[in-house]
Amino acid sequence: MLNDSLSNYQIILASGSPRRQQFFKDLGLDFVVRLKPVKEEYPQRLRHFEISDYLAQLKALPFKETLNENDILITSDTIVWHENKALGKPRDASEAFEMIKSMSGKIHEVITSVCFTTIKLQKTVNATTKVKFKDLTKEEIEYYISNYQPFDKAGAYGIQEWIGQIGITSIEGSYFNVMGLPTHLVYKTLNHMVKD
Repeated sequence: MLNDSLSNYQIILASGSPRRQQFFKDLGLDFVVRLKPVKEEYPQRLRHFEISDYLAQLKALPFKETLNENDILITSDTIVWHENKALGKPRDASEAFEMIKSMSGKIHEVITSVCFTTIKLQKTVNATTKVKFKDLTKEEIEYYISNYQPFDKAGAYGIQEWIGQIGITSIEGSYFNVMGLPTHLVYKTLNHMVKD
């Protein structure tokens, strides 16, 4: 449906994430994957969605000079916001443990920003989902980390994995946003871009 409207455009997904690539397939979109390395650093003054917005836009920068007239480049970034700080991807098992332990029994926010870039404009949208964990035991956290190695995930967990199934007691907002892409916003924004 949307894919028909986009037939004159080439969608470039700048993400190596298998989950994000699957989402684009599930949305029925034709796309190509292109990757360029970016150092994911942001000014310390930024808060909440300002961080993920900044990083999603930063990831678009290396592509700016190479875009064609009919290209729509899509970049994104997900952070976990908890106790007034951003949790990124853990460096190792002990950092992953500390991250999950800090969220145990509490509510945290998962924020994903998606940046759409063409040669004429750049538009960034974001979604925030509130997630609550039960009180997790030390054994549960250790079991999850050793079996699922969540080192490529913001906040050191994947909602679709074992820890989400046994540990998450409530969620307010988009489930897919927690997995790394607010699919409803991607669909809506692309529809608007085609019509404008």
